[in-house]
Amino acid sequence: MAAVVAIFCAATVRAAQDPRIEVDYRTGLAIGGFDPVAYFAVHAPRLGRPGFEFDRDGVVWRFENPGNRAAFVAHPEVYRPQFGGYDPVAVGRGTLVPGHPLVWAIVSERLYLFYSDEARASFLADPGRVIAIAARKWPQVERATR
Repeated sequence: MAAVVAIFCAATVRAAQDPRIEVDYRTGLAIGGFDPVAYFAVHAPRLGRPGFEFDRDGVVWRFENPGNRAAFVAHPEVYRPQFGGYDPVAVGRGTLVPGHPLVWAIVSERLYLFYSDEARASFLADPGRVIAIAARKWPQVERATR
């Protein structure tokens, strides 16, 4: 039992590098295997392919094509979802709730994922305010869950 807990904790630590990235614990895939660059390139979520992966700090990102993979490798800070893929509305309320890769928005050239259409609508009503609140709360919320 202790070995299982140690393995789980090691995987959590690897996946929780700065910034913490929401990862499917079963697959190790970030954002459900969706290509983070596709949101910008084709303005739509697209599933990545197993042949186009990039592993960073134990987090596996998938891409639709090698060009998207290269763009991400060169500038992950641009393409990875803000707040690690957690819903910024929930972060602003002091909790970590994974965003869903099909409920998203790009604001100020950054990707945000949301847990529901309602959370997305709340965010889009005043994105600057929601981002500012979430940014203030992010360090304490992230620290509390490690």
